Amino acid sequence: MLAEIFGVDGIIVLIVVVVLLFGGAAIPKLARNLGSAKNEFEKGLDEGKKASAGLPVITTATDPISPTVTPSHVTTPHHADPGS
Repeated sequence: MLAEIFGVDGIIVLIVVVVLLFGGAAIPKLARNLGSAKNEFEKGLDEGKKASAGLPVITTATDPISPTVTPSHVTTPHHADPGS
């Protein structure tokens, strides 16, 4: 698809520029992050479809910083703060 837009020479130039800008070691990290973002986006789409269909949505937190929503019928144990 990109070859139709830019041509083969354009693709080669684009790859060389990306390698020069990001470095060879950063490209696998970038690809991994893009794949992870795609998976999270698809999970969000599935949750949105379930929510619009009236099905219960079960979320799991993969990021410890992001808040999670717990259903009202689920109780979570409260532990003392180990730092206090």
